[in-house]
Amino acid sequence: QVQLVESGGGLVQPGESLRLSCAASGSIISINTMGWYRQAPGKQRELVAHISSGGSTNYADSVKGRFTISRDNAKNTVYLQMNSLKPDDTAVYYCNQEIRRRWAGPFENYWGQGTQVTVSS
Repeated sequence: QVQLVESGGGLVQPGESLRLSCAASGSIISINTMGWYRQAPGKQRELVAHISSGGSTNYADSVKGRFTISRDNAKNTVYLQMNSLKPDDTAVYYCNQEIRRRWAGPFENYWGQGTQVTVSS
């Protein structure tokens, strides 16, 4: 089994920062792409950022220049540094990792439980 555990959400004021973490544990051979998604009330889940196994990154236009995604392969962990937070960033943030659990097996998608980020004055 594989489990993703997120941490780092909370309530902050506009302009402040938060850092989210998502650690995978269990039977893991390798991890491909890691990413962060978010879902605000009444809206569809959307991609925030993702990072490939080689370190290439991609961001939603709404967070470019404010958010930074990174990964620590030794710890099976992906991070999301969020700076200059805005009320529109309020959402539940979910991490996603593409994980191979068996040699020569497929990569499968796993999701974290979600962590609430609220930006409000």
